Amino acid sequence: MSVEALKPTLRRNWLSQTDKVWLSIVGIIITIFVLSPQQGQDTLLFTGGSLWGILPFLLASIGVAAYAQASGADALIAQAFRGRTTEMIVLAAVFGAVSPFCSCGVIPLIAALLAMGVPLAPVMAFWLASPNMDPSMFVLTVGVLGLPFAIGKTFAAIGIGMLGGFGIYALQKGRLFQKPLRDGIGDGGCGGATVRNPDEIEWRFWREQSRRHLFAKDARKNLLFLGKWLTLAFVLESLMLAYIPADLVAAFVGEGGWLPVLSATIVGVPAYLNGFAALPLVGGLMSQGMAPGAAMAFLLAGGVTSIPAAIAVFALARIPVFLSYLVFAFTGALLGGLLYGAIA
Repeated sequence: MSVEALKPTLRRNWLSQTDKVWLSIVGIIITIFVLSPQQGQDTLLFTGGSLWGILPFLLASIGVAAYAQASGADALIAQAFRGRTTEMIVLAAVFGAVSPFCSCGVIPLIAALLAMGVPLAPVMAFWLASPNMDPSMFVLTVGVLGLPFAIGKTFAAIGIGMLGGFGIYALQKGRLFQKPLRDGIGDGGCGGATVRNPDEIEWRFWREQSRRHLFAKDARKNLLFLGKWLTLAFVLESLMLAYIPADLVAAFVGEGGWLPVLSATIVGVPAYLNGFAALPLVGGLMSQGMAPGAAMAFLLAGGVTSIPAAIAVFALARIPVFLSYLVFAFTGALLGGLLYGAIA
């Protein structure tokens, strides 16, 4: 086969192996330069400056996540599912808020917990709290939105988890939740290993070569993951600041009261794509007049009810469980936004 004949195949292979997020970033920047060279320069300067400003928080968040993985500290999650149901709900919500799982990444673990017979109530508490906060998210939230917002979001994540956990606990007297998983769903595979066979915790992980390798591998993976999403977010934020009038933002989600919070909650449900990418975007909206309560509601709602997460939950759980997941997430986000708006 000639070189010319191989070119289409090589091009397809290259595209399939190239991260679509980076391709999108390059495509957006090229398009900006074609349409407005000045805005293209402004976007590059804004993105580079924003990444440099958040770099200490980015490195700290990567270090925290890699340390938890290498030391085996994530095995502490198993302790949240031992004891009485009411105690498990509270612990599950707290552990969910500090566990390193996103809305989609937590799905295998949830499948394992339910298949192992863990009651649905504490599982739901963990399920709702986990996507909204973790150590990496906390550090980056401090860097982008400030410490008070990060603390408020942490307590809101725990509150949403407890709302869902105790809500399911009250509803379990009926038969709708006796079998939460769909037929054919297994025990979650490797996602359940954290609970089934927790590793021994070694806080001084650097003493073991295998743990040092795991730390480096996890740090590299998180750096690439967070780097691409934050880069995309800052590129989009630069365009938003340039082309979306501040008075429009203020009119839609900037006034006090409950209506902007409700609007932000509704918009956050389908629009939210990635928790890390959303932080700079919300930061830009807040600089244009977005109310703190609306910002909190948007982040909370999208954290657990984004379209990818909802599809994953729908594929895993039966309809009553799926609907209750959405209702508790929406209600908790709305209440969290209203409460934060009242005290911020």
